[in-house]
Amino acid sequence: MEKLKGALVVGALRLVAALPWPAVQGLGSAIGWLMWKLPNRSREVARTNLHKCFPDLDAGQLDALLGRTLRDIGKTFTESACAWIWPAHKTLGLIKQVEGLEVLEQALASGKGVVGITSHLGNWEVLNHFYCAQCKPIIFYRPPKLKAVDDLLQQQRVQLGNRVAPSTREGILSVIKEVRRGGSVGIPADPEPSEGSGLFVPFFAIQALTSKFVPGMLAGGKAVGVFLHALRLEDGSGFKVILEAAPEGMYSEDVETAVAAMSATIEKYVRAYPSQYMWTMKRFKKRPPGEKRWY
Repeated sequence: MEKLKGALVVGALRLVAALPWPAVQGLGSAIGWLMWKLPNRSREVARTNLHKCFPDLDAGQLDALLGRTLRDIGKTFTESACAWIWPAHKTLGLIKQVEGLEVLEQALASGKGVVGITSHLGNWEVLNHFYCAQCKPIIFYRPPKLKAVDDLLQQQRVQLGNRVAPSTREGILSVIKEVRRGGSVGIPADPEPSEGSGLFVPFFAIQALTSKFVPGMLAGGKAVGVFLHALRLEDGSGFKVILEAAPEGMYSEDVETAVAAMSATIEKYVRAYPSQYMWTMKRFKKRPPGEKRWY
């Protein structure tokens, strides 16, 4: 049964990737519209997150942002199908603007390990190809449940000579070793970690369990951190990649200071492009002791 499910999912991805780009965007928007209008768990998770993070919005404004968010999430799904199926150079052609490339170039020239830091904002699959075209990093990821999909992603994500590392003990060790050798890695910093691997720090003025992994690699200047995001252009023609040096606070050897600095940087980008964030994630699933669960 798992093989059949995997084959069906991969087949659907190939069908989406065969569409013209405007149709890819249109299909994604339609999927998101259905997610907005039909009762489903993802919609309610996104609504809860947006209500908590944007308390000043009235009911109408909140629902409008929810609609834009779900349509953008639908686009992320269909765009990612293309990034998973197309040759890498075709995906790279979707990147129309790049801001701050010199930040990455300086980091790579520093002689230290480079930690590319991103979040579930915009399209991280497009970003993967961009980052891998600049260097040969190890990309850290959480494997999907279906083996056929995982096999596809592992194959597509290494088209440019880079490597991937699953979020296992072995994968974590390989990422740490690569940074210590002076190599490059790419890590999404916003998934909620286990309680032993994170700290509660502010995210939209809410205590959110946030990973210590990236700040731990940067502490004391052992490596160089660079934030990277691929944001969808308003006209739907492609993406703008924005790069920024990690703030000074992320190099602090005080773990709470460093983790809070990382969270604040991610929040800054999400506030600038709120509908492009993956608000369907249960980002606030674990709560500080004594707090009621949200979901």
